Amino acid sequence: MLFGADYILWRLGICKWLTLVNWVFDGIPPSDDPSLSIKDEFFEGVLVRIYQPETPSAAPRKGIVFFHGGCGIFGSIDAYERLCRYITRESDSVLVSVGYRRAPESPYPSQFNESHDATVHFMKNAENYGVDPAHIVLCGDSCGGTIAAYLCQELKSRTDLPKVHAQVLLYPYLQGLDASLPSYQQNCLFPVPTLRDFARFAAHYMGTASSLTEMAIAGNLIPEDIKRKYRKWVDSDHVPYKFRIRNRSPAPPASSKNNIFDIINEVLDRKLSPLLADDSFLKELPQTFIFTCEYDVIRDDGLLYKKRLEENGVQVSWYHLEDGFHGVPVLLNHWFITFPCAKTGVDAVVDYIRGL
Repeated sequence: MLFGADYILWRLGICKWLTLVNWVFDGIPPSDDPSLSIKDEFFEGVLVRIYQPETPSAAPRKGIVFFHGGCGIFGSIDAYERLCRYITRESDSVLVSVGYRRAPESPYPSQFNESHDATVHFMKNAENYGVDPAHIVLCGDSCGGTIAAYLCQELKSRTDLPKVHAQVLLYPYLQGLDASLPSYQQNCLFPVPTLRDFARFAAHYMGTASSLTEMAIAGNLIPEDIKRKYRKWVDSDHVPYKFRIRNRSPAPPASSKNNIFDIINEVLDRKLSPLLADDSFLKELPQTFIFTCEYDVIRDDGLLYKKRLEENGVQVSWYHLEDGFHGVPVLLNHWFITFPCAKTGVDAVVDYIRGL
């Protein structure tokens, strides 16, 4: 379990484990910030929270569309309130935080569809919020980074919309093909979250049997012939050597058993695995900022996406937080605690956005 307490309370029948995790994520609401205008609206029926600096600007500002993480089953615009306020203030931008509905009440892929609709609405109406339509950034962390990466691929050929100016991907989940990459092995027991947590959350999100969790961790979910097809893009040998050598025992090869091909097709689809998209979807993507953390199960997803984007001529800026772990920016002044590396990492994001 992610925290342990959720399991205890669940076993006692006091609350569902997702209820407790979401309560912890949301934290204590921060006090009012006089430097920001904050209001909730609905874009195409999707709840969004809009953050705007109160100080007038002589020119239109940059716009940021932010997609929160949480594996599609937890996280919320409330949980990311402090982070979104900080990015808005420090980058002097207008930020739209998308409150897509979570699974299981809203099954996959509604999170992608709602994020798409809210993003398109904002891009078409950016000027109404004091935003330059030519300077819109898509940003997300964890599975929110998945959404941002997918939407950039999906929207790049739209002629009825302004071009996305940049994508900012914070420790993104980008592939469901290979759980034997170095970071998946090195950080499999790191407590927030472990590899088992990731697999369990994904199974809950997709509404699949919990037995698939063990299959995925053991490497038995994806057939070897399919893995070979994508090995030119997703393979341990493509991860820089310095990231391969720490405390890693390579996973033994496993033959696939009881493969569930409809689930496999969904996992390898471009929505959940932007890293596996054909080159045609990657060429001419906007400039990209990729943020990775050393102690993160999915660190290597970001490293491999960086490599693929650069091979397709995309300008990539990469920031690696050596002492960071998955989700650490969300802990910026959260529940009266923070980590020095959280501010360091978020400031790197802000510096990149300010420089666009």
